[in-house]
Amino acid sequence: MLFMDRSQAGKALAGALDGFIGQDSVVYALPRGGVVLGYEVARHLDAPMDLLITRKIGYPGSRECAVCAISEDGEMICDSLGASRLDPAWLGVRAEEEMEEANRRRRAYLEGRPPLNAGGKVAIVVDDGMATGLTVLLAIMVLKKQHPKSIVVAVPVSSMEAAEKIRREADELVALDVPPDFCSVSEHYEEFAQLEDEDVIRLLRAAEKRE
Repeated sequence: MLFMDRSQAGKALAGALDGFIGQDSVVYALPRGGVVLGYEVARHLDAPMDLLITRKIGYPGSRECAVCAISEDGEMICDSLGASRLDPAWLGVRAEEEMEEANRRRRAYLEGRPPLNAGGKVAIVVDDGMATGLTVLLAIMVLKKQHPKSIVVAVPVSSMEAAEKIRREADELVALDVPPDFCSVSEHYEEFAQLEDEDVIRLLRAAEKRE
């Protein structure tokens, strides 16, 4: 399955979530790329949108391939085998850097707005795709502490490995494509440019006005 861009993928994903229209839900987008899709989903469901900011820690020389993921408050999960092969000192430095970046993004993007609480609601986690699934898994762990009614993960494309992990931890996975020959998220988009902070802020303000 090939998507023109994140906006088109978001619209397609939103259509697959029709069953959640009218439910008391919150859409949680993973920035930056997931915010474009999250906006389309939230608009379609007439639901509020917030961010879950988890940061991947990539292997040395391959930063896009996640070995760990860390949250704003320092909660971290790792691929145990991959992490065991890394210098602990290097991993500690990278974890600190990514946690600081996560906190910077919250300050920049949310502009002091308090996070939405998922307690008793349907929490819909949206990203532009999953390769290892680590950042989404960590997002699920963070949300579970808020005791939502259910956690739904929605992505346009996922590796089979990541989909299996997410199905074990979330109440539901909505993935438009889980190809057996998955290579990378970007290969499923014709246009996959990196978003800037300004793009995320613009979408969040548009979502807030709609609310």
